[in-house]
Amino acid sequence: MSETLKRERIPELNLVRAMAIIGVLCVHSTSYATVDMTGSGYYWLYNFINIFMKYGTPTFIFMSSFVLFYNYYSRPLDKKLVSNFYKKRFVYILLPYFLFSLFYFVILHFTHYQGRPFGESAISFITKLFTGKAYTHLYFVFINMQFYLLFPLVLWLLKKYPAVVKWSVPIGLLIQWAFIVSNKYGFQVPNKGSWAFSYFSYFMLGAFIGVYFPKIKQWFVISRENATKGRVASWILLWAVWIAAGLGHVYIYYLLRMKIATYNTLWYEFFWNLHTFACALVLIQIAYLLYRKGPALIAKPLNRLGALSFGIYLIHPFFLLLYREFPPQTGVSWLVHLWYAGGFTVALFASWIVVGLTARFVPFAWVIFGNLPKPKPRVIPQSNSGQLDVR
Repeated sequence: MSETLKRERIPELNLVRAMAIIGVLCVHSTSYATVDMTGSGYYWLYNFINIFMKYGTPTFIFMSSFVLFYNYYSRPLDKKLVSNFYKKRFVYILLPYFLFSLFYFVILHFTHYQGRPFGESAISFITKLFTGKAYTHLYFVFINMQFYLLFPLVLWLLKKYPAVVKWSVPIGLLIQWAFIVSNKYGFQVPNKGSWAFSYFSYFMLGAFIGVYFPKIKQWFVISRENATKGRVASWILLWAVWIAAGLGHVYIYYLLRMKIATYNTLWYEFFWNLHTFACALVLIQIAYLLYRKGPALIAKPLNRLGALSFGIYLIHPFFLLLYREFPPQTGVSWLVHLWYAGGFTVALFASWIVVGLTARFVPFAWVIFGNLPKPKPRVIPQSNSGQLDVR
């Protein structure tokens, strides 16, 4: 039996996706607070949530790469594989991206640009569509599309030169930081964060783990039976780096936002990269812990949330936009804090309900929200025959 057929499903990855989308929602729901609440005694908490949870987008990019290399590396790289790969990206990624780009562009047109000539609006939409700027969060899909264009080439290189796979992480870090430094001191590309090179280390980390995962899987499973001196030491080191880098990331942004101190922008890049890079690995370990030992009351909803995460990512800013039309009309601090917490709650559950119901009841829901889990058939017992009727 070929290695291709031995590739197993990794259900824990849905839990990683769930934690990633929670991170995204935390960042987006506190974005206004980081500007408006600087005079609050709880500003440190808003800043902490907004910065410490910035692992969402890098983790999604890492996960996308991980799954691609895990599933495709052992397959023959031919025209059929490449053709099917791009067909799936078009159907499940590009089509929803186009629809949501149009959706948000129309909303902004009626809220900010009424009266603008149609031709000008059409040119603006096309420009934003091809640069991921139709709405603030769509840059993530634009970045992933760049990686999809690169994927067959990188896959071919790693298959042709297997020894290079072990150097994937250093290569990714080198490319990313070469871009960051050269952009700062050289060509200064606008909207640097919308280009794949800004996230190349996560893409190559996904490639490394995707290829070697069958061999290194046990390292991610924190358990007594897997514990060796080397593994325990590496686990402690990873979590220490994650926490220390995350707190450092939070602290330098607190100093910046409170106008206490400002550092070279490369320090902000460094702490963000180290924090989110380590976090991507920690989240896999947490996912295995939750899947194996966590209560079903937590693991099952997270599994469902992860399965719907792409659709939730696409639509949640719409609910935040609506919610922010009704700010608190009082200066009472606890009501203001409650209002910000409500933004996260509404964005999460409204998006979750809409995407979940669409997946369950709307034919061709994938056109809107991408690849969604198929609804489970209903099993209805038949009392007259003693058999089960599956519908």
